[in-house]
Amino acid sequence: MKTNTFKKVAFLSLGIISTGNLFAQNKPEKAPSVPATDTYFGITVEDKYRNLEDLKNEQTLSWLKAQADYTNNILNSIPGKQTLIDELTSINDRITEAISGTQIMEDGTYFYQKTTPKDQVAKLYKRNGLKGKETLIFDPQTLKGEAKDIFTISSFSPNKSGKLIAVNISKNGGEMSEMLLINVADNKILADKIDKLRFGNANWLNDDKSFLYAQSPTADIHDAKAQLNIVTKLHVVGHDVAQDKVIFSKAMYPELKIAEEEIPFMGYDVDSKILFLMPYSVNPNMKMFIAKGSDLNNAKISWKLLTDRKDEIKNFSFSDKDIYFFTSLNAPKFKVTKTSMANPNLATATLVIPEDKEANLNPITITKDGIFYTKTKNGIESKLFFTDFEGKKHSEIKTPKKSATIVLTSRGSKFSDLWVRTTGWTTKGERYKYDIKKNNFTREELSTITEYPEFENFEIEELMVKSHDGVEVPLSIIYKKGIKKDTKNPVLFYGYGAYGMSMSPSFNPSLLLWVERGGILAVAHVRGGGELGEKWHLDGQKSKKQNTWKDVIACTEYMIKEGYTNPAKTAIYSRSAGGILVGRAITERPDLYAVAIPGVGSMNTVRGENAPNGPANTPEFGTVKIEDEAKALIEMDSYLQLKEGVNYPATLTTAGFNDPRIIVWSPAKFAARLLEVNASKKPTLLKVDYEAGHFGGASKAKSYEEVADVLSFALWQVGHPDFQPKN
Repeated sequence: MKTNTFKKVAFLSLGIISTGNLFAQNKPEKAPSVPATDTYFGITVEDKYRNLEDLKNEQTLSWLKAQADYTNNILNSIPGKQTLIDELTSINDRITEAISGTQIMEDGTYFYQKTTPKDQVAKLYKRNGLKGKETLIFDPQTLKGEAKDIFTISSFSPNKSGKLIAVNISKNGGEMSEMLLINVADNKILADKIDKLRFGNANWLNDDKSFLYAQSPTADIHDAKAQLNIVTKLHVVGHDVAQDKVIFSKAMYPELKIAEEEIPFMGYDVDSKILFLMPYSVNPNMKMFIAKGSDLNNAKISWKLLTDRKDEIKNFSFSDKDIYFFTSLNAPKFKVTKTSMANPNLATATLVIPEDKEANLNPITITKDGIFYTKTKNGIESKLFFTDFEGKKHSEIKTPKKSATIVLTSRGSKFSDLWVRTTGWTTKGERYKYDIKKNNFTREELSTITEYPEFENFEIEELMVKSHDGVEVPLSIIYKKGIKKDTKNPVLFYGYGAYGMSMSPSFNPSLLLWVERGGILAVAHVRGGGELGEKWHLDGQKSKKQNTWKDVIACTEYMIKEGYTNPAKTAIYSRSAGGILVGRAITERPDLYAVAIPGVGSMNTVRGENAPNGPANTPEFGTVKIEDEAKALIEMDSYLQLKEGVNYPATLTTAGFNDPRIIVWSPAKFAARLLEVNASKKPTLLKVDYEAGHFGGASKAKSYEEVADVLSFALWQVGHPDFQPKN
């Protein structure tokens, strides 16, 4: 890649018109339609493409495959797409060693995944200490499958001694995995193999030869009941897997009243010897039962309720004698309390870190020396702090660089080690080790230190934009220095707005390639996220979900009004739950956007509970069983909100056939309906990827292609001259 060359951008409206005419003559085939009708509390809803939910129907499968082929042909014909892939490859090749997932054992042994420029997937390694000799433990590419199959390590878990390691292997970007056990001394794969693992990995016990694991009832990720009857089992290394004892199931403990949609996660802490049971859904307020580890030897475990949903516990951590709770109870910007491990009682928990009314508190990190924590203001400015275990004295620690985002990691309460990673929109992550005794930072990178000169000439504006109801929404915009407000700049709007997740500043070369080509990247911190605390999250949930897309609409209107851009130059993109943001923004205000790209998006929320991952998501979006929530689900359903005869933007809708989170039929139904009703001559594309799951393809090449698809399609439709088909 020529990093010292910046292309001047001209915009050709005629290019958009001519390609639109091309698509008017060559539209993809409409989907087969077998309508169904439902009534929700007096509201009749027609579902014209209910038949597409049957993923075993040959007609459905043929249509999906035809869409995939058609879309791939179109995307591959866009000039400039291959250049983007080449640039992403070049950027990656600067990193001679990319290391992730590091786990450090008590004896200082490092286990981690690593990729080099020649690797398509990460391999598992170990080394003795930071500078020790490196040893390859496992290469997933040695596994045999079909010709196109790509195997990856989805997670790994060494036992306490580091002599055995459990490795979860996934295929083609999917999340259903098989566990292999490896003897680290000789890298020998043992005979023990465990399948149908959708959640978590091996949770080793103190004996170092047995572990807990959660197993799904089926390996079929499209089965609507795949997440409803997960059980926890105990495996002893070397024993027959088929004889593994069921330690927990909902049927075994009806007195705990775990809801059908809740996923029971069971864990064991080797230091405290405490068992944990956490019925999980997307509700961030944790419900937690605890018991003695010795109860594993009993016929039944004596579970004690420690926290309930009403306690608003979001996270917890251990010191050697206490449990610390990260909570929003009477503290919308969060606080930390603690109780003793010997006699845990939330009712008598004491305050350790109080709420700050001006900034969000983030989850804490504990070391041998005390508690480290960060605070973030408006989701874009972070500071680092330290306090003792009682919270009696708090002090700010100046980081080497002012940072928009700070991420902390430690080795736990037995060690003083603390690592601090700082990053921002245009500044790559830098990792430092902090010495509390000397109060200094030492740069300590595991991956290659690289430079990105092509992204240095960028500016950032942090704005507050009034939304439809007068509430101010943070908006981060990134662009090249010297850009003119002449209404001609292409703008890519990006947001999310769900689960209380913040769009924290992070260095993303993929999206910065948009800026490099003269565009503006606009990150809208919409309600439903966590940038301004728990209230910000709740104000974008269920019956208030409309704030999510109305916030991004307000940000779009602001950028147009202030002369940054015009509706012919705007693109909007997001993934997963962010599909609601994209889909409803263009169905409510199709006139504001030239391009829309919902990636593996939640586009048919009314039918969400009929998908494998849907029931667990009802705390965030609602259920059709409750009137107000059913009405909210209809309102946020992009598929149902599409109208006949409307000029919708150019749209690229994507789906992963191996996606267990957003089942393929949700985006497919949206694309089918849009193809039917869209009066615009712009392209309406559906890309179904058969070698990808929710988080994209498994290989680096696949991930580069996905990014290039998004950017090249958007740049084509906003008129960038390097991306216009010659015909």
